[in-house]
Amino acid sequence: MGMFKTAEKLEEVLVGFFKLMADTPVIADKLLKSNLIIRFNYADPDLVVVVDASGDKLDVRPHDTDTKAIVEMSMSADIAHRFWFGMVNLTKALTRKEMVAKGPIPKVLKLLPAIKPSYAMYPQYLEANGFGEYNITKAYTPPSA
Repeated sequence: MGMFKTAEKLEEVLVGFFKLMADTPVIADKLLKSNLIIRFNYADPDLVVVVDASGDKLDVRPHDTDTKAIVEMSMSADIAHRFWFGMVNLTKALTRKEMVAKGPIPKVLKLLPAIKPSYAMYPQYLEANGFGEYNITKAYTPPSA
């Protein structure tokens, strides 16, 4: 079992973060220029999330298995979680099959500069929204005796 014990908790954390990015113009405006529809397929636990940049604003839709995605990204929830901390290099993860992508990969790679601000936002988002136990950048504090 990975860091997220339930799909509901994974959804609460990641979908909330995706919606924060959708409401952050410095990120959303650049993603919208891509016109991509990306389906994220997470495992352990299982969750599907579509991020649709084909309209006037970013639309984040959990459990959407009907929309035809231009790009599909499949990975474990833990790899996704580490990615948003900036701890996973996308190119290396694709090479190592930690992430599997279907669709125009060069277009996905071009989005990396657009989402770079999110790496600093993610730990702040976790702390501000009561998900501090998922903040893997915090120093370990041993339990007191």
